[in-house]
Amino acid sequence: MISVSEAIQHIENHFSKMPLVIKPIEKTLGYILGEDIISPINMPPFKQSAMDGYAFVHSNNNDYLVSGEVPAGSNENFPVNYDEAIRIFTGSRIPDDADTVVMQEHTERKGDNLKITTLPEKGANVRPLGNQIKIGDVALKTGTYLNEGAIGFLAGLGITKVQVYKKPKVSILVTGNELQKVGKKLKEGQVYDSNSITLKLALKQLGIKKVRISKVKDTFKAIFKTIKIELKKSDVVLISGGISVGDYDFVKQALHDNEVAEVFYKVNQKPGKPLWFGYNDTTKVFALPGNPASSLSCFYMYVLPLLKAHLGYSNPYLPKEKAILNSDIKNKFGKTLFLKGTVENGQATLLDGQASSMLKSFAVCNALLVVPKDETLIEKGQKIEYIKLI
Repeated sequence: MISVSEAIQHIENHFSKMPLVIKPIEKTLGYILGEDIISPINMPPFKQSAMDGYAFVHSNNNDYLVSGEVPAGSNENFPVNYDEAIRIFTGSRIPDDADTVVMQEHTERKGDNLKITTLPEKGANVRPLGNQIKIGDVALKTGTYLNEGAIGFLAGLGITKVQVYKKPKVSILVTGNELQKVGKKLKEGQVYDSNSITLKLALKQLGIKKVRISKVKDTFKAIFKTIKIELKKSDVVLISGGISVGDYDFVKQALHDNEVAEVFYKVNQKPGKPLWFGYNDTTKVFALPGNPASSLSCFYMYVLPLLKAHLGYSNPYLPKEKAILNSDIKNKFGKTLFLKGTVENGQATLLDGQASSMLKSFAVCNALLVVPKDETLIEKGQKIEYIKLI
C-alpha cells in the first residue's frame, strides 16, 4: 500500500498528451490549443471609433461643420480640417486626419452645423490601429482552453482552423451481478448502477464523448474477455468494482492475464483504498472501487488529472485552498481522508453521510476536505486544506 503523494507521483510519471488534430474553430469548443497562434492582422486593422458620434481634430473649438459621414464598413478617408467634423459610427474607420471622437449625446446639430456641448479629451473614443493585438504578436498560447470567448477572438483575427489535442477514447467497465440498470425494476438483492452514469457525465464535463460502457458479469472469463476488447479500443479504461479481495473480485487477475502492467494497488486513503493503476502499451487502466463515493473520490484525485494531461491542460489538478473549519475532525484511521464538505465565505463545514457507499453528500458538496494521514485531530477554528469541486 502506498501513500496518496506516491500514487499521484506514479500517475504523473504516465502523463502524456494526445496527438494533435486540426479542426475548424467552430468545432473546438472545450478543446485545448496545441499551438501558439500568431496574429495575422492588426486588431483593430484601422483606427476605429468606439462610439457613435463625430470625429474631429481636437482643439478648444466647440463649433464645427459636418463635412462627411463614414458608416461602419466604409473605407472612405475624408480630409478633416480643424473646423470640420465627420459623422461616424461605432466600429467605423476614423479618417487619418482626425484624432478624437465626441459622443453624439454630447453634441447639438442643426443641419450641417455641429456644436460640442461637452468637449472630450484628445484621443477619446478612438481605438488605435493594433490596440488589441498587433500583427505578429502571440494571440493565444499553447495550452489555452478554448471557450466561446477564445474562439470568437480567433474568428475576429480571421483564423479558421487550429491545432488542438485530440480527445481520448474512454471505456467504462462495470462489474457486479447485484447491479441493475436505472429504469428497470429492482429485484431482491439488487441495487441500481450509479457508477457508470456518474463516470460518463464526469467525462462529458471534459468534453469526452467517445465513451464505451460495458456491464460485465462477475466471472473471470467475462471480465478477462471484456478487458481484452477494451484495451484495443480505448486510450483509458475505467473499471468499476471487482478490485477488492472478495471471492468474486476477478479484475486484478484478469488485468494481469491481459498483460496490463501494475503500477500500484491500494492507496492509504479513505475512501478509496482498493485503487489499482496500470498500463498496457499506450492504454492506461484504473480499477476503481465499486462503492460510489469511493469511485468518484478516486476519479477526482487520480483519473481526472491524467485525463486533463492527455487533453493538454498545463495544470491538470483541481484547485486547492484553505478554509476555517466549523467543527472538529478526528482521524483515527492513520489514512489520508477525503471528506465531503461545503465551503462558503471561507468557512468549511463537514457534511453528514461520509460512508463510501453514499453519494447524497456528494450531491450537495462543493469541496473535498483533506485530512493528512498523520493528523489525528483538526480542531474547530483551525485551517483545513480543501479541493474545490465547483
